[in-house]
Amino acid sequence: MTLRQLLHQIAVSQTTGDLDIEIGTVRFDSRAVQQGDLFVAVRGAGVDGHQFIAKALENGAAAIVCEQAPEIVLSVPVVVVPDSAETLGQMANNFYHQPSRQLALVGVTGTNGKTTTVTLLWQLFTRLGFRCGLIGTVENRIGDRIVSSTHTTPDAVRLHELLREMADAGCTYVFMEVSSHAVHQRRIAGAVFAGGIFSNLTHDHLDYHKTFAEYRDAKKKFFDDLAKTAFALTNADDRNGQIMLQNTKAKRLTYGLKSVADFKAKIIENSLNGLHLELDGAEIHARMIGEFNAYNLTAAYAVARCLAPDAIGKDELLAALSDLRGAEGRFDYIQHPSKKGCIGIVDYAHTPDALEKVLETIQKLKRKNSRVITVTGAGGDRDKTKRPVMAQVSARLSDQLILTSDNPRTEDPAAILKDMEAGLDAEGEKKTLVIADREQAIKTAVKLANADDVILIAGKGHEKYQDIMGVKHPFDDKMMLSKYFEA
Repeated sequence: MTLRQLLHQIAVSQTTGDLDIEIGTVRFDSRAVQQGDLFVAVRGAGVDGHQFIAKALENGAAAIVCEQAPEIVLSVPVVVVPDSAETLGQMANNFYHQPSRQLALVGVTGTNGKTTTVTLLWQLFTRLGFRCGLIGTVENRIGDRIVSSTHTTPDAVRLHELLREMADAGCTYVFMEVSSHAVHQRRIAGAVFAGGIFSNLTHDHLDYHKTFAEYRDAKKKFFDDLAKTAFALTNADDRNGQIMLQNTKAKRLTYGLKSVADFKAKIIENSLNGLHLELDGAEIHARMIGEFNAYNLTAAYAVARCLAPDAIGKDELLAALSDLRGAEGRFDYIQHPSKKGCIGIVDYAHTPDALEKVLETIQKLKRKNSRVITVTGAGGDRDKTKRPVMAQVSARLSDQLILTSDNPRTEDPAAILKDMEAGLDAEGEKKTLVIADREQAIKTAVKLANADDVILIAGKGHEKYQDIMGVKHPFDDKMMLSKYFEA
């Protein structure tokens, strides 16, 4: 593909050199550039790609796209654009022949519920006979083929490459998680969405966005950018739900359990055996547990009604919905083999709101005399302000709290735990143990548990590692819990 073709319908400030040269591929990492590639210099949160133009040329870059032209005259074509991050996505879209236009691409954004909702949608549409793609935190899927995932939302080039693979594999629907980072960094630039879903908005990622308003507005921009042919589906019960719809051109729709909504559900029964719901005037039994999953199931139902109202019958849809299972590491539970009624739950909850929702669900579902034992920590090199709040919430809703290490990354685990302890009052301190070693913390929780008690291991969910000083050490919460259940 030529440089001129890559620039199709892209705003350009100025150009120098031959735009009809052939381009090997599009790169934004100078280290990955090979002979004949195009290098796009992107200004990142910590690194400015303009600093690496010389390195890209040394590695064989055939052309440069940037926001600020180099001071010296280069021997290769140079294209100056207003926003190189936006341009990167648009050029990747052109390079892979605009794959999202051949798919019905649906994005899910919000603090909690993204992974479960995209997983439910992938399962639902697959069960209904469609070939689907999934892009998310736990994994990517092209039909039944699993492709490893490293970020909630991939970089712009990888995103369009994945979409191309999905279109070529015959996928008709693709469901993807859209993080606030991805919107702000324009990682979804060039992608055409058939619809967007907003789940909820709570305290998270303030290390990156600095203020809650900035975090909210990053989510909102996803809806602002939707086309008028798309749908915008928001949670009517979240106070930020209507804010997401303020400036969207898309068709505005709502779902919820409590407020007036286009797609309404009501919980008839919520137990450890599953959910009994009244959904859109019909009753269904679902295998999933908890009010938060009632929201996720309702959102999945609403999307199906939006995307394929004529192709999927309501009865067929409800039957398929009732048989769905949640994502790995989301309220994932196992029974203790010898302590009767004792269960262990592994959940990805790593924000105050997510912890509160999971623990409130457990409190509602547990037996009268059961105790709740919670093991949780907080990630290093991330938003520090949520640490004391997470400890406070966990202590309030647990009978026994064990604070432990999560992914400390480059921070001292002891310092993270001190930040968490600062949120405890005198009563909370009495019921809290601090055990930095995560395996020992889980082992201790199992030893403390009696019959009918509930153990929650929170924070890492599906992750199979613990990130310590840049090294990912093998660690699986569910496997560790099973190990000590069977000891």
